[in-house]
Amino acid sequence: MYDSSSDDFDPGVPVVPEAHDLDFPPVVNGVDYLVSAVDHLTADAPAVSRRDLKYAVIHLHAAAEVLLKARLLQAHWSLVFKDPLQATEDRYRDGDFESCGIDETIERLGNLAGVAISDRERKTLRSLSKDRNALQHYGLTHNALAIETRAGQVLDLLIRFLDEALLPKLNPGEKSLVESDLDRVHEGLDSIHAFVTQRMKRLRNQLQGKEDRTLHCVDCQNKTMVVSPEGDSECLFCGLRDLGPSFHANAYIYGHPDAAQMIHECPQCQSPTFTDKVVLADGRTVSFCFTCTATHD
Repeated sequence: MYDSSSDDFDPGVPVVPEAHDLDFPPVVNGVDYLVSAVDHLTADAPAVSRRDLKYAVIHLHAAAEVLLKARLLQAHWSLVFKDPLQATEDRYRDGDFESCGIDETIERLGNLAGVAISDRERKTLRSLSKDRNALQHYGLTHNALAIETRAGQVLDLLIRFLDEALLPKLNPGEKSLVESDLDRVHEGLDSIHAFVTQRMKRLRNQLQGKEDRTLHCVDCQNKTMVVSPEGDSECLFCGLRDLGPSFHANAYIYGHPDAAQMIHECPQCQSPTFTDKVVLADGRTVSFCFTCTATHD
């Protein structure tokens, strides 16, 4: 699987750089990307600009890749190779290899490093990857509030990942390299949370009385998607609307391993949009019809 002939090889030990070197060890590099993402998400403006949002998403995605793989490196350096059978120390040192993608990294973290990433967290990371690919390669036309909220959720996820999975395994010298940057990231996250909290407070009256047909928005993930008995839907937080009952029913369970068995014909309106395991704002988990809002506990 790998050449372990050199017992003193440890990619986790920082090398003291020459004055002219560009030195970004994995965790320092990942946290630096987080700082950049926070700076763009909290730029001084009435609202985050399109340019700031673009670079926040791109740098947040880079942070996710680097930090997840940094934890994989702590298990063993060969695990970041796309094909660990091709791993050698020379190729690792030279950066002459193709690394594994985020999905494969998550699988290896769970199977080989004992670090579990929940299905919800994986879904959030996949959504960020889609946003990043669209922004970087194709140009993204999307709801800015939804992207901003998702970015805040990924930032929250990565800070918890750092605190629970990465930082405890760093030595004091390595921790000291990122302490001040992490303080900046925490302050930025507090600011983003405050934005979401204030907006949710403003929506409270509009959502009141609709808890039995309000659920998570498939875009921004806030529990602010209101479905009408006529089959129309609108997220009061990010403005996503007019998905159509069939699209919404399928989007809600997208990625679930049992998705094919989770949509049925509604016993009330006979539409094929009766979806299992829908969590409503009133706290119930029900089968829910996205056409007529019928429910069954």
